[in-house]
Amino acid sequence: MTSSTMSPTIVPSPTASLAATHAASPSSAILATYKRQAPLFVRGQGVYMYDETGKAYLDFVAGIAVSALGHADAGVMQAMHEAMATGLLHTSNLYRTAPGELLAEWLVSHSFASRVFFCNSGAEANEGAFKFARRWARSDEAPAKHEIIALRGGFHGRMPGTLAATDRPSYRLPFRPLMGGVSIVERDLDELATVLNPKTVAAVIVEPIQGEGGVRVIDPQFLRGLRALTRERNVLLILDEIQCGLGRTGSFFAYEQLGLEPDILTLAKPLAGGLPMGAILVTDTVAQAIQPGDHGTTFGGGPLLAHVAHHVVQRLAEPTMLQHVRETGAWFGTQLHAMAERTGRVREIRGTGFMWGMDIHESASAVIARAFEHGLLLVSAGEHTLRFLPPLVISRKELSAGLEILEGAINLH
Repeated sequence: MTSSTMSPTIVPSPTASLAATHAASPSSAILATYKRQAPLFVRGQGVYMYDETGKAYLDFVAGIAVSALGHADAGVMQAMHEAMATGLLHTSNLYRTAPGELLAEWLVSHSFASRVFFCNSGAEANEGAFKFARRWARSDEAPAKHEIIALRGGFHGRMPGTLAATDRPSYRLPFRPLMGGVSIVERDLDELATVLNPKTVAAVIVEPIQGEGGVRVIDPQFLRGLRALTRERNVLLILDEIQCGLGRTGSFFAYEQLGLEPDILTLAKPLAGGLPMGAILVTDTVAQAIQPGDHGTTFGGGPLLAHVAHHVVQRLAEPTMLQHVRETGAWFGTQLHAMAERTGRVREIRGTGFMWGMDIHESASAVIARAFEHGLLLVSAGEHTLRFLPPLVISRKELSAGLEILEGAINLH
């Protein structure tokens, strides 16, 4: 039987039976790298997720800053259907497809960059950025120029190179020795000036807002000083906007509010609307150093993902969307500060746009558990820090409903 005459085997969807089979406890077949919440989530709509019993949960996590357009967004679903209708879900990067080229052209036309590399995740984007920085350094015939400098409090991933650049002892300790040539220094220009040896350092990587590190907004003046220092020392500046980019701060890229441009920028999280995709944006100077065979990916920038991502980035860059994030995000921050005053149980509030952190006196996990019972999804950013990353389409009414649950959870202590 030839491929043209073969009838596809139709496999019934398991969705209908999932609740009955797995509702009692998490599957033991999945490696226990996460402590998953007990209810089984089966559906999403807007800014809500629903478990197997039909209970709704207001989502202040958005898949950790991924579902920027919420769940079951009509435009995202349509883009997925359009891509799937072609039947061309994957080709590898041996061949050209239109969606990846169109997405790359859009990103280049809306940024500092001249070239884009697509991958599958944020950690992969940062690993690739390290490779590109080292390749650029070696192209100058400087064999000793390879070091990557990261900043105290940063989180860049859990792969060999990115873990070495991540300032979380509990993440690092079980996997030592870590990859060499990567160092973590204080967020201090004087210290950086002593460390940035132009003969040995290839790049500095920094998050404009440190997400996992406690939602710490890095001082724009410090970042501008760092940009000037890296230019002076012929060192690349890598901005990790995996969590804070693509509209979350109220501008499409976070760097647009800083008065500077990087040499390399990494993206992921909301890029493909919930599908796994990352990107590395580079200047022409960096791009000229990269040769065929220097890096690769089987799945990165595939036609399905790229078509959806092209839709997502255009939505997230809309002026009305960004205005909503700025204005409603500022209002949300004001409400958090007012709650802190009322409860007396909050130590500090930090953030901007739809990316906020709240330091509390008790364990963040305890508040997250109580809020979960009342239908609010939260995530932490440290032992005593609650992190708020709602979908960018969330309304003030929905935020108010979540704030009410949050305040009750904090006051129950």
